[in-house]
Amino acid sequence: MSIIIERFNKIKSNIKEVSNTNAETIVAVSKTFTLDHIMPLIDYGHMHYGENKVQEAQAKWSKIKSEINGLKLHMIGKLQSNKAIKAVELFDYIHSVDSQKLADVLSKSQNKINKSINYFIQVNIGNENQKSGIPYNEVDAFYDYCSKEKKMNILGLMAIPPNDDKTETYFKNLSELNSSLGLKELSMGMSSDYLKAINYKATYLRIGSSIFGERS
Repeated sequence: MSIIIERFNKIKSNIKEVSNTNAETIVAVSKTFTLDHIMPLIDYGHMHYGENKVQEAQAKWSKIKSEINGLKLHMIGKLQSNKAIKAVELFDYIHSVDSQKLADVLSKSQNKINKSINYFIQVNIGNENQKSGIPYNEVDAFYDYCSKEKKMNILGLMAIPPNDDKTETYFKNLSELNSSLGLKELSMGMSSDYLKAINYKATYLRIGSSIFGERS
């Protein structure tokens, strides 16, 4: 059995120990890794993969996605509005809806090709200047805009908390905001903190290096 499968199974076992529902989806973050490196996990039957660049994802996934039924691709990085149409064509989930301009273009693009996409609204949970995302106090209005005016299928919220010692506070705040909107899915938690994220109702875990190894 490959080391990737061993690591993947270890993560699943860790999740089982702390989860009350076992309903979490592991998004295996495959950005920068070649398809050869990822293939053992695809062959093993795992279907959810995360990429952060449209161009890289197109080159890597377009062919295999048409060959393997059920493969789901998640856009987890910053998405420029000029790449939105290509993102809508390729991805099934977009975790980084972070502005009204982007929402407008995504909505128009999905209608144009008649494809339903699942979205997460990215929240700037730590109010960091260098990070994308909707400010915490503007999320309610933005959610209404996306779901009601733009008819986007918003599954839940997403955040990348600041790299400090208050991770659980950010998780708690995001989880409470998610619940207040009546949303069922929550995209938070990465290799270093996914078990903490599960304690705060995370359902989509974006895990890369703990599965595929360190990036060069």
